[in-house]
Amino acid sequence: MSTSSNTKLKALGLHLSIIAVLAVSFLVLPEYHSGIIARVLILAIYAMGYNLLFGYTGLLSLGHALFFASGMYGLGLAMQYLNAPPLVGLIAGLGFAAFVSAVIGFLALRTTGVAFMIVTLMFAQAGYLTILLMGEYTRGDEGFVIKQSQRMIAGFDLSHATNRYFVSVFLFGFCLLIIGWIVQSGFGKTLVAIRENEERARMLGYNVQLHKWIAVVISGTMSGAAGAAYALLFGYVGGTFATVQYSIFPLLYVLLGGAGTTIGPLIGALFMFYLIDISSEFTSAYLLVAGVALILLTLFAPQGIAGMLRKRVIRWLP
Repeated sequence: MSTSSNTKLKALGLHLSIIAVLAVSFLVLPEYHSGIIARVLILAIYAMGYNLLFGYTGLLSLGHALFFASGMYGLGLAMQYLNAPPLVGLIAGLGFAAFVSAVIGFLALRTTGVAFMIVTLMFAQAGYLTILLMGEYTRGDEGFVIKQSQRMIAGFDLSHATNRYFVSVFLFGFCLLIIGWIVQSGFGKTLVAIRENEERARMLGYNVQLHKWIAVVISGTMSGAAGAAYALLFGYVGGTFATVQYSIFPLLYVLLGGAGTTIGPLIGALFMFYLIDISSEFTSAYLLVAGVALILLTLFAPQGIAGMLRKRVIRWLP
């Protein structure tokens, strides 16, 4: 067996083990923590989408809240005003997020570097303002609740804690396996080559612009899937999710967990969520605590937690 095939099998085994541990954990976790894990897994999907663009392609975006909100509102508006069933709502959310990311990617990729970061931020702000201006339908920052009676799939009540947890695990596991496959495919290797040396990748004959655009679309669609899943599982759609802070969150998760690693987003989301949750019990300056933790990790583990593990222990970590 070749080294490449052996590495892929190890990565697949790692990903399946993580999914299995998450599923079994429900049996031992207190209800409070299982509720947190369900929320964290959806946010980890969001961070995985972001990581594909930032960690593997090298494009720093500050506008991913627009994609998250696109999936959320695509599902929420379809269910609220068109009485769409949940699965149709999910498709609507995915479709809308894919459309928005395709358009934004086409426009934003006309720029590079810092300009790309600023342009994505501007588009995200425009999206947030659009939500506010269309408050008659979106209810702006106040948002709206998706009724419990609407959150049913094949007789399963997604508002029930047990069902919500296992659906979160299923969605996370599905996205983790997809990301694992993408980053080890030829396409994923090309994205890494673009990140490392864009000009050399172009000289080798790769269509750099097309690869970057496809990466934006996949990243935005996965982030939109997280937004749609969040709205469906937790029953709330609000303009807050389109604000700048929700573009910063996935960046923090990826930096803490390890950019360019498949498990980094999960580690980062877990670490940051619990750090804020625990520190908020002792002080109102919990964001300061999170900031200090980020600075310390940046100084002593610049590659993130998973990146440090890959450097020192598990060198085959994808």
